[in-house]
Amino acid sequence: MELARANPQFKLPVILSANEVRRILALVPALDHRVCLTTIYSCGLRLGEGVRLQVRDVDSERMFLHIRAGKGNQDRYVPLPGRTLLLLREQWKSHRHPTLLFPAKGHSGQGARTATRPMCRSTLQRAFRLALQASGVKKEAHVHTLRHSYATHLLEQGENLRQIQVNLGHKSPVATVVYTHLTSLCQTQHQKRLDKFMGNL
Repeated sequence: MELARANPQFKLPVILSANEVRRILALVPALDHRVCLTTIYSCGLRLGEGVRLQVRDVDSERMFLHIRAGKGNQDRYVPLPGRTLLLLREQWKSHRHPTLLFPAKGHSGQGARTATRPMCRSTLQRAFRLALQASGVKKEAHVHTLRHSYATHLLEQGENLRQIQVNLGHKSPVATVVYTHLTSLCQTQHQKRLDKFMGNL
């Protein structure tokens, strides 16, 4: 006897607008939390990739971040915006750790320079959650929502899907195509084509 299997439910991820992202990030009080979240958004990183960033990963000559051992233990390079580079430098000057960009500060907040591990993921998640609440944005957003928003915003700016796939570290383009469902630009263009095609009804 074969049991019928339920089809997996397909859900689109929550997306923040660019203005919502700015509102939320502006309300993160701690510099290290704000810069880490900004880097996650502006470079399309996963949470773990962001907190584990090291000084050696910043290529300021070529304007890339070297993401080491991402999902599937894969390395990749992602474009580094100039503004993000300035923020990373400002953050590093606040602790001058020889290796880590986002070291754990410890309970006293004074141990960042000699920390042996990076910032705790749950600490960053809490900082985002509190800023989200303070912003008044009513979406069910999480730190990973910043990565989804990055991809969607790039697509709306005209970036091609292949480049976005490379930036995100997706093995398959299928995982990247989902963002075409989320962009207002694609929806607007589709609506224009639909109106033109159906205009003679």
